[in-house]
Formats: sequence, C-alpha cells, structure tokens
Amino acid sequence: MSKYWNRKINEAEPYVAGEQPKNGQKVIKLNTNENPYPPSPMARAVLRSFDIADLRLYPDTNGTEFIEAVAEVEGVKPSQVFAGNGSDEVLALCFQTFFEKESNTDLPVLTPEFSYSFYPVFEKFYDIRSKKIPLREGLRLDADDYVNVPNCGIAIANPNAPTSRSIGLEDIRKILDANKDSVVIIDEAYAEFEDPFFTAVSLIDDYPNLCVVRTTSKSYSLAGLRVGYAIASEELIEGLKRARDSFNSYPTDRLAEKIAAASVLDVKYHEECIKKIIRTRTNTAEELKSMGFDVPDSSANFIFARPPRGIDAETLYLNLRAKGILVRYFKTPGINDRLRITIGTDDEMEKFIANVREEISNAKDS
Repeated sequence: MSKYWNRKINEAEPYVAGEQPKNGQKVIKLNTNENPYPPSPMARAVLRSFDIADLRLYPDTNGTEFIEAVAEVEGVKPSQVFAGNGSDEVLALCFQTFFEKESNTDLPVLTPEFSYSFYPVFEKFYDIRSKKIPLREGLRLDADDYVNVPNCGIAIANPNAPTSRSIGLEDIRKILDANKDSVVIIDEAYAEFEDPFFTAVSLIDDYPNLCVVRTTSKSYSLAGLRVGYAIASEELIEGLKRARDSFNSYPTDRLAEKIAAASVLDVKYHEECIKKIIRTRTNTAEELKSMGFDVPDSSANFIFARPPRGIDAETLYLNLRAKGILVRYFKTPGINDRLRITIGTDDEMEKFIANVREEISNAKDS
C-alpha cells in the first residue's frame, strides 16, 4: 500500500507468474508451460541476418510481416489478424475492447470457475463484473452451462488452464449460437497440442462475434520473445486496433516480428516439436497413473495430476522443488489437491518420474 498509488493500484491483485530460476540456478523447469525444444532454425537465421541499424526506426504498427505469415498458415485474410506483445497483452486489449465496465452494465463476463488466472486480474483491473461457471465432474467444461446465461461477453481457454481439458468445435458452435450479441473469446494458447489438432479459427467466417487468441510462446518456443495474436472478423480486429492505438501503437518490435514470422512459416519444424511433446505427455501420464495418480486426458503441453491417496500435493511440490524440479502448485480451493506439470524433454520427464517414485516410496515408509 502506498499513499502515492491511486485506488486501483492499491486494490489490485496482480497475476503471479510461475517461479523463474535465478543466478544461473540449474533446475528441471516444469512449471510455466514453456516448450523444452529450441525455436525454429529459421529464427536463428533471422538473428544472423538482422541489420542492427534497423532498430533506430520504429516498427510497423500492425506487424504486417508477422500477420501475413499467420494469415498464410491459417488460411485467413491479413485483415483478420491482430498482433500484440504476447497473448496476455492481446487478451488484456480484448477485455478492454469487448467487455463492458460494471458502471455501464449489470451483465457479467462468463469464464470457467477454474481457468487462466489472468482472467480475474483483468476483470478486477478493468472494473468488469464477472460470473464464474463451475466445471463439471472430471474438470470438464460443459457448453450447456453457457446457454441462456445473460452476459456481456465470454472468455474460455481451450484447452483450459490449468485443467488441460478441451471442448470440441460443436460445443464452441453451441456457445456462439447462444450468445450472438456477445463476443466469445476462445483462448487457444495450447490448442496445437490437441491430438488430433483442431482450432476455432475454422469458425471465424461463420461467427462475427468469435475472437480466437493465440501465442507463439508455447508451441513455437518463443516465450522470451513476447508475440501473441488474435484471429477474428475484421470488425473485431478494427476494435482491437482502436484499443491498441489508445495505449501503445508499437506492441511488436522489428526483431520480434521477423523471428515470429519465420517461425510460424516453418510448419514442418513446428509439427515435429508438437509430436515429440504429445508422445512424451502420453508416456508421462501413463507413468503417473501407474503410481496411482489421477490424470485427466490432456490436450495441452502439461498435465494436471492429483497424487494418490495419502500424498499431499503441496508437500510433493515442495519436496520436488528442494530437489531442483519445479512444477506448479495452486493454493486455490477446489484444485489445491493437484499439480500442474509441464511436459519437458524425455530425459527431464524420466528424472521427474524417478523423483516422484522416490517421494511416494518415502511417504509410504514414513
């Protein structure tokens, strides 16, 4: 608290990111859903050829080279793509652009009860009323729960975080058909890890109220670059541009734009990395299940596992952390009996599994 801060900042409850190692600390980092494999070789080629003198100039406001690359790969028009400084900024602009402040409406934004923990931060920071929709058994989102519920907008992470579960295109259609006067955000940060892959982008031309938000942080291994994007009708994209240009007209820098564009166009490398992660995810889930963990089917590059009876999730998290293995633990009631575990390389996951086995054995012996 500070007398120099305004009321909003004094009352803010900021998003808490996953722990980052400091001072060169060597850990197995399975807590922030980063990709364990390096970016596309095309990214390195861009770095080698980039003219440092170009940094004296402002970047292209729209990030045209990047949005044209996305449009080519996704089969949409460049005018249907919006680029920002990571998908978090894109989401923040979506909340400001499409959802009404409490003072303007009695209608809430609908989001799942357990979902991306930045959503409630945005809601409070931008004074947006919210309504949390409970998940069904097995941490499952049910599209029927978003029908006939008055709202000023909907935001759904698909696959959901931290639960790792997804809904299909028919469910998304049902939600869109039932809410034609509201913008429905489908946050696809992890969509590429769905097996088989599908995306709500295929519905864009049918639904002018659909906004799909994506990131290059996960499947493209560019978390440190900060480039995210939205794909939507031209009407929604124009609204996002108006919000952007009222805040920061240059969200993507010159180097980031070129690296992200090259990475998106390297489809073969992208698909190879995803296949490796999916294969490792399957093996890891089976190993955990063999030890008695409850592991819902995952559509993301992480799993959300509940330890076997008698093993406390927070204690397991702390014991693994002491051994240099970072996973994510949420104290939130309702999901505080689980750990979110990012999928690393095969070697990293083998070490993780070996340490988990040791912890369970120690707990049984004590």
